Amino acid sequence: MISPASVPVHSKNVVIRRINNECLLIPLTSDIADMDSLYRLNDTGMFIWEAIDGRRTIRDITSLMTERFDVEAAEAENDILFFMAEAQAYLSFKDSER
Repeated sequence: MISPASVPVHSKNVVIRRINNECLLIPLTSDIADMDSLYRLNDTGMFIWEAIDGRRTIRDITSLMTERFDVEAAEAENDILFFMAEAQAYLSFKDSER
């Protein structure tokens, strides 16, 4: 289960590409891009994606988001948890080492 203490990690089977003003997550299948399964990121999604470094917990990312955007911690956490659930195919999660 994804929780604020979870540490998201980018999947090795996905690449991110910036095309014009859009950021796309593109899953790889046998080293070939699966263009039917693209996931488009908005500005908030891109911020969250870039904050994922395999060390930060969702709680840490929430803190970063509240500093960057004018949003309360509870709303930021809900948005991040929603993003994580939506993008779960492009992520894995590990337990916090703290």
